[in-house]
Amino acid sequence: MAIYQVVTLPDGILRDKAIPVKNINTGVLRLLDNMKDTMYEYDGIGLAAPQIGVLRRVVVIDIGDDLLELINPEIIKREGEQNGSEGCLSLPGIVGLVNRAEKVTVTALDRNGEEISLEGSGLLARALQHEIDHLDGILFIDKASETKKVK
Repeated sequence: MAIYQVVTLPDGILRDKAIPVKNINTGVLRLLDNMKDTMYEYDGIGLAAPQIGVLRRVVVIDIGDDLLELINPEIIKREGEQNGSEGCLSLPGIVGLVNRAEKVTVTALDRNGEEISLEGSGLLARALQHEIDHLDGILFIDKASETKKVK
């Protein structure tokens, strides 16, 4: 599989809205595989297609439990509140304190085109919200109450 270069600010594609996937074909499956490999190569826990320059509504997430591959994900329910630190492969060296929902319910398609629904809380909820924000051109720094540079 291929490892993509992760797009970083100030690249404008990070501010563009991604287009829904209409057909899950070999190109989309290859994109999922390459996104997974890229995420692991960069030691990330999530990656959205715009972060590799592809304006499609596709994300991969792995917080250490299992790989999630989500096509056209949508948050349909948010509950509670959590405030925590976030970073992003597209903003290297920056972390910020971001308020997110403690629990979310997401619907999406899997790689087989089957509709799935999943609930996430804690870190998974944070990762889902962070990656889905990328699909709408929103970065964590837009929601951060404070940011700082780290090495």
